Amino acid sequence: MTDFLTDHGIVIALVCAAAGVIYGAVVTNRLLALSGGNERMLEISGAVQEGAKAYLNRQYTIIGVVAIVLAIILIILQGVSTGIGFVIGGVLSGAAGYIGMNVSVRSNARVAEAARGGVPPALDAAFKGGSVTGLLVVGLALLGVAGYFGILVLTGDEDKEAIDALVGLGFGGSLISVFARLGGGIFTKAADVGADLVGKVEAGIPEDDPRNPAVIADNVGDNVGDCAGMAADLFETYAVTAVAVMLIGVLSFNIEAAREVAVYPLILGGVAILASIIGALSVRSKSGNVEGALYKGLVVSGVLSAIAFYPVTDWLMSDPLQFSVADPESALAGASVTDLWFCAIIGIAVTAGLFVVTDYYTSTRFRPVKTISKASITGHATNIIQGLAQGFQGTAIPALIIILAIFGANEIAGIYGIAIAVMAQLSLTGLIVALDAFGPITDNAGGIAEMAELPEDVRNVTDPLDAVGNTTKAVTKGYAIGSAVLAALVLFAAFKVELQAEAGLDLISFDISDPPVLIGLLVGGMMVYLFAALAIEAVGRAGGEVVEQVRKQFKEHPGIMEGTERPDYGGTVAIVTAAAQREMILPSLIPIVVPVIVGIISAQALGGLLIGVIVVGFFMAVSMTVGGGAWDNAKKLIEDGAFGGKGSEAHAASVTGDTVGDPYKDTAGPAINPMIKVANIVAILIIPIIHF
Repeated sequence: MTDFLTDHGIVIALVCAAAGVIYGAVVTNRLLALSGGNERMLEISGAVQEGAKAYLNRQYTIIGVVAIVLAIILIILQGVSTGIGFVIGGVLSGAAGYIGMNVSVRSNARVAEAARGGVPPALDAAFKGGSVTGLLVVGLALLGVAGYFGILVLTGDEDKEAIDALVGLGFGGSLISVFARLGGGIFTKAADVGADLVGKVEAGIPEDDPRNPAVIADNVGDNVGDCAGMAADLFETYAVTAVAVMLIGVLSFNIEAAREVAVYPLILGGVAILASIIGALSVRSKSGNVEGALYKGLVVSGVLSAIAFYPVTDWLMSDPLQFSVADPESALAGASVTDLWFCAIIGIAVTAGLFVVTDYYTSTRFRPVKTISKASITGHATNIIQGLAQGFQGTAIPALIIILAIFGANEIAGIYGIAIAVMAQLSLTGLIVALDAFGPITDNAGGIAEMAELPEDVRNVTDPLDAVGNTTKAVTKGYAIGSAVLAALVLFAAFKVELQAEAGLDLISFDISDPPVLIGLLVGGMMVYLFAALAIEAVGRAGGEVVEQVRKQFKEHPGIMEGTERPDYGGTVAIVTAAAQREMILPSLIPIVVPVIVGIISAQALGGLLIGVIVVGFFMAVSMTVGGGAWDNAKKLIEDGAFGGKGSEAHAASVTGDTVGDPYKDTAGPAINPMIKVANIVAILIIPIIHF
């Protein structure tokens, strides 16, 4: 069996990847066969589809120009294979986001129509829409990595050469990710802020009122930010981690074991895709317990993956562990098959831990959100103070979870153990993205129900789905941040080993007492804060343009508020699209340009920069996403009747907190994830021009 897996491992991985893509195609056909409702519902859904497609078309055009320049540079620095890999990674990442987003925006009206039959059919339609995006992400990512690796090996490349070229594929996914996360985040929050400030606060109309000229832009933003953006983010994390684990593997074992250790993470990802398909099919609820049904699918996927990991590890890694460990003094030299399996279990446990902690800090059921709601009674300032405090507090336990995971996996099998833990954590990516995409689908479904003036019993179904969707969006962001940090740690280890090989040294260390390292640390921390500041400012400027546009329409067309004139939805979408594309360029270049400049000056400073980006980026991203999610749900808790309910002073304060938290949790915080990984990948790719 070992020989079979070794010889046919790439084929097995490709078959599993294809299963994910086929699942997406089959479920899409079944989903689109459902009724999209009446003419008004289809009209609204069509407007959202048109806006989202126009935004992504424009975004990918801009990225394409940047990609051409970077591909040429990569070919010069790393060779044609790396340049081709870069293009493959970018195309597949863009395809995952584009196809998934299109399915999501077509699902919204179908979910609203299904809600006429109660929670079970609406839940089924919404989750199916999200699961298409999730399984496409992992399917296309594994298809790209395993497929390109197979092509390179068949055309004569050594395993190590082929994996080096795959780093380019990871960078292609990273480029799409940072632009998609940042651009989508700017779009969604600019539209949201504009819609809230003028519609809810100034005009006093509901959030999804069809009289609000920004309501369609708001719905478009939900999809390009939380669907296409998250898809690109986790596609990149998945692909980059798979490549990094392959690279660490071939560096940790002797050359005769290269094929086994190269194939191992691919098959781990492959069997996890099959487990995710089973988990997705198990999501259903007869009782109406939406959250329980969704998490049941995740648990099923996690348990099946954990079970499948052991025989895969035994079949592929028993011989390399006994005969082929490169460093006999390393922790890996004393590791067993069971030890590597324990490392994989650690990765799955990290996912569970981050889910529980993020849910605690962002759910209306627990103390943190309730304290923010209560603080709103005494005004806007106390709401902001309490929200900031909860965001800062929310970093402690996730940090401890990451610390314990790193410590445990490192003690068991060294850096390779950490790499396996990260790959196992990312094995659940398909279900994680499905849960995240569930959020914008249910949010849009509720908006369509409101704008199409469907019966109240429909909103009584879509509103609870939307509430759960808000929670799943928050907890999946915590997962994305944790996976980004662990993936970056593996990438940093690969950078260090590759740097040592390039310099011809046995060991390279980054000592904080060395001035260049300290300078690099400070530059890395500065990058995170500058990136976040530019992202938040971008939302403010773009949101201001939306506010002016909505005010102008209300002033020049009084019939809008009276219901006799229809707002110019398209004009608002066009303004937000242009603003988001313009504002995303400068911050997106920071993790690409700064490491290049620093690396040319000093290798030691570049190492310090990467450490600074990882550490500061983790705490900044967690505090922003947790704090922003808590602010959002504090407002929802008050709107449900707590602490005075809608229209009270506490509600006004909570709207302010939510407005501040929006660019935190949906723009700057999530965009830090790809920024961390882009900086580390760029560092690996520029090793030939680094100054030692």
